[in-house]
Amino acid sequence: MTVWYTAAVPLLIMLFALMMERVETRLQHDAVQENEVEEFLEQARPDEVRALFGSGIGRALELFRLRRIGRATLVKSRKVRQRL
Repeated sequence: MTVWYTAAVPLLIMLFALMMERVETRLQHDAVQENEVEEFLEQARPDEVRALFGSGIGRALELFRLRRIGRATLVKSRKVRQRL
């Protein structure tokens, strides 16, 4: 019986470690970067701050990114118009 425990425990620990590595990889992909939070706190609008308190940092950063993408698109379209 002891032989089974000596063989099974290390295998279970290895399987648990592999499973936790997969979980960690998924969490790192979804994690918020520190520089994104700093930029958000410096440049957030009132509606984005409300979203932060109401829905959490994920939704607030989503609104912030959408605003930044929209502004970048607007700047690009203005540059194109100026060239014409």
